[in-house]
Amino acid sequence: MSGHSKWANIKRKKGKNDAIRGKITTKIGREITIAVRMGGPDPIGNMRLKLALQKAKENNIPKDNIKRAIQKGAGATEGQNYEEIVYEGYGPAGVAVTVNVLTDNRNRAAAAVRHEFSKCGGNLGATGCVSWMFHNTGIFVVNRDQADEDQIMEVALDAGADDVKVSDEDYEIITTPEAFDAVEKALADNNIETEHASITMVPENTIKLTGEDAEKMERFVDALDELDDVQDVYHNAELPEEEE
Repeated sequence: MSGHSKWANIKRKKGKNDAIRGKITTKIGREITIAVRMGGPDPIGNMRLKLALQKAKENNIPKDNIKRAIQKGAGATEGQNYEEIVYEGYGPAGVAVTVNVLTDNRNRAAAAVRHEFSKCGGNLGATGCVSWMFHNTGIFVVNRDQADEDQIMEVALDAGADDVKVSDEDYEIITTPEAFDAVEKALADNNIETEHASITMVPENTIKLTGEDAEKMERFVDALDELDDVQDVYHNAELPEEEE
């Protein structure tokens, strides 16, 4: 694991997405619908739905929107048929990038993603060209006012977490996907609230970008996020911390 905090990038991305609230609501609703279609409407036993609902909570998605998305997934209302596609390639400065897409039009999605890669000077690659650099990883973020360091270490590690990173503001708990439920339950049993919880793609190694390369990379990720069909963008760039 890199010492760089993945939560820093998550926070920065979330802050930018707050400016496009309607688009975020639509994307999360689509994710909830697909999760229900694949695994049913009960988040117990449906990890994908559980994580989508967690994302909805963190982004303050209205309950009515969540209810409609669940109903659509359960077949209570008509809806489009979406397919999942993962695009892989290289962005500015050779950064590895994977783009998760949910779309009802494969040709439209492919053209839009390819355009953004070309515009930034990068290129799409074959399936598997960069995915081997990333691993599914569970991440919990807990504000420091929720518990002291010894308690967090004991609760998380005893429940099967791999590591706990400590910063001035929060604790970042790292788990395997298999241990995610156990760690989540242990935190809840000890009344420790999480600020963020997800299973995400974490790179084995990162490329540190500065100056023009960093700015170009941020514009590239923002452009991909703006695409309606794009759900998530993962990369191995280590970007500078933004000023508060």
